[in-house]
Amino acid sequence: MDKNCSDLSCRRNRVGGQAIIEGVMMKHDENVSIAVRKEDGSIEIINQKFTSVKKKCKFFRLPLIRGVVGFIESLILSVKTMNTGTDALGLDEDEKDKDKDKDKKKSGSSTFFIMLMSVIFGAALAILLFSVLPTYAARGVEMLFGELNRYVKALIEGVVKVGVFILYIVSISLMKDIKRTFQYHGAEHKSIACYEKGLELTPENAKKCTRFHPRCGTSFMFVMIFIGIIVGMFIPFWDKLYLRIILKILLIPVIVGVGYEFIMYAGKHDNLFTKICSAPGLWMQRLTTKEPDEHELAVAICALKSSMPEEFPDFSPEEYFITREENKDHIMYEDEKKGNREK
Repeated sequence: MDKNCSDLSCRRNRVGGQAIIEGVMMKHDENVSIAVRKEDGSIEIINQKFTSVKKKCKFFRLPLIRGVVGFIESLILSVKTMNTGTDALGLDEDEKDKDKDKDKKKSGSSTFFIMLMSVIFGAALAILLFSVLPTYAARGVEMLFGELNRYVKALIEGVVKVGVFILYIVSISLMKDIKRTFQYHGAEHKSIACYEKGLELTPENAKKCTRFHPRCGTSFMFVMIFIGIIVGMFIPFWDKLYLRIILKILLIPVIVGVGYEFIMYAGKHDNLFTKICSAPGLWMQRLTTKEPDEHELAVAICALKSSMPEEFPDFSPEEYFITREENKDHIMYEDEKKGNREK
């Protein structure tokens, strides 16, 4: 940490993370650490490097531009992290060919194709739900109740976007697998909050900290939705909806860039403005994060400490080992996964 820093504000925005299946990823500077709780109760840690293009080119560090670049890089890192975490848990072992050396190239190509198609499908679905559907919903309301001004129609678009987002979160939160991932999401936030408060990083201390964080991806999504509502008030072509939808899609990078700048500002400042603007996203985190137990907090702490070796040089994950009996929830989860694969 910077020796010239005299307060805890220097700890803010230094580390970020992501919850994955039975684990947590933490990123500090170029260090990426993935920690997963294995079936035997041990914690496996995978350390990697991820260098942002923003470090290689000043243009990508410009305001607004850096937000778009950061968003794209976070998506790439997210996919890589989930794949690495799954491999560490061995969830795909039954699906691997015994002669994996022979089929390595074929398997790699298939995986890349599946990931590519998933990204394309996900992007198309997002455009449909957050651009096409809200616009036509606003036009439908106008057809039912008569002519409306552009501000009211943009507000209707926003309400539909928020409704779709909330419905999606509520729906996936009902899945058992997702519930456990949301617990690790809470563990990620609590461990970061513990670090930013300057407390000793222990499961006991982290448990007392908040599981809501202004830099969370959930908050970022809400910020982008609200910025999109404001931008939508000034987009014309209500008489030609396809042009309006195309323009909205073209403006997505601008919305992402502005949203990123706000999230980074909110992560470093705690004032009335940031509290009001961050409130909806923090409220939504009540759905996307759940209270973790101390074993899950230990995994998040392991990931955080591993990503910051200069601050925690003597760290060892062995101190957080638990027995198979203590890890029975994880074992049940593993058995269920195996059962699903057999079917």
